[in-house]
This record gives sequence, C-alpha cells and structure tokens, in this order.
Amino acid sequence: MKRLAVYCGSASPEPRYLQLGRDVGRGLAERGIGVVYGGGRLGLMGAVADGALAAGGEVIGVIPHILVDTEVAHRGLTELHEVPGMHERKRMFTDLSDGFVTIPGGTGTMDELWEALSWAQLGYHAKPVGLLNAFGFYDRLIEFWEHMGRVGFVREQHRELLISDLTLDGLLDRMAAFEPATPITAMSVDDL
Repeated sequence: MKRLAVYCGSASPEPRYLQLGRDVGRGLAERGIGVVYGGGRLGLMGAVADGALAAGGEVIGVIPHILVDTEVAHRGLTELHEVPGMHERKRMFTDLSDGFVTIPGGTGTMDELWEALSWAQLGYHAKPVGLLNAFGFYDRLIEFWEHMGRVGFVREQHRELLISDLTLDGLLDRMAAFEPATPITAMSVDDL
C-alpha cells in the first residue's frame, strides 16, 4: 500500500482524538505510506496532515471548491486538488489510494466509509476498507455491521469487507492481508 485515503472529522473534539489524528498521520508516513485526505487544516483532518508532514510524508488533499474557505484549506500539502463537489472528491480518493482508513468523525466520515464499502460490494474497487476503532469509538458501528450480516443485508461473502482493529499497526497488517471479495456484479442471479 503506497497511499491510503484517510477519512476523519474536520471537527476538533477532545484532545485525545486530535492526538490520534497526528499519530495516524505520523504512523503512515513512517511506514512510507502517503496520505490522501479531505484537504482541510482544521480538526482531525488537519491533525492527520500535520502528523504526516512532520514525519516527512506525502500528503495529498482533495477539497470541494465550496469548502476551501469553510474548512480553511491546508496550503502546506504535497498536493492540494480543488474539485467541483463531494462526488468528485470521493472518486479522487478512490483513484489516488490503495485503500481506505477511517478514524473517528461525523456524518461526512460515515458517508465516505459507507460509500467505500458499497463500491467494494459492487466491484468499483477491490481495495481494503479499514476502520480504526480507537477508544472503542466504532464499537456500535461494528456491531451494526455484524447485525446487517446476521439478518442478510450484507452478503456472507462481503462480511469481511469491513476490516477493523484497535491499533494502527494491527489495522495495517490486516489490510495488507486483504483478499478482495467477489463483487455483486460478478455474481449469478442465484447468488444474489
């Protein structure tokens, strides 16, 4: 994995989350993994970017025009791409990265995570989708994912698409071992 898209919040919650963002950015850079992220300099987004940059890492931001001023675009990145909207932003995340890591965030972060999972199910990409469950932040989301699988809304062959771990090291190891699932588009009607 040469680059990973990092999905996270633009808010600045409790200090431990901001430290987590810096640690994730630094941890990726120390492993030679570039960061593709939302392009802002505030909140966890800014913390991830600053952590990676401080460790000498590559950081590519992708930000919609409308958010350049709102999220106060980070001007110290390796590259900053301004795009027309959120759809183009998520497409560029997918095109530029070898996988996805989600750390704590809000509704925008959830939108990005669920789209990465949905695209994996459909076969738009065959990249690992990771969830860093730091501080147990995503315990209930993981429980819900498992519930969707138990009742049949996530097919058996897609249940392993969401890769979660409590540590960045563990998550990256699991993502490196990822084997793509058969996408819905390659299944027979009887398998659906």
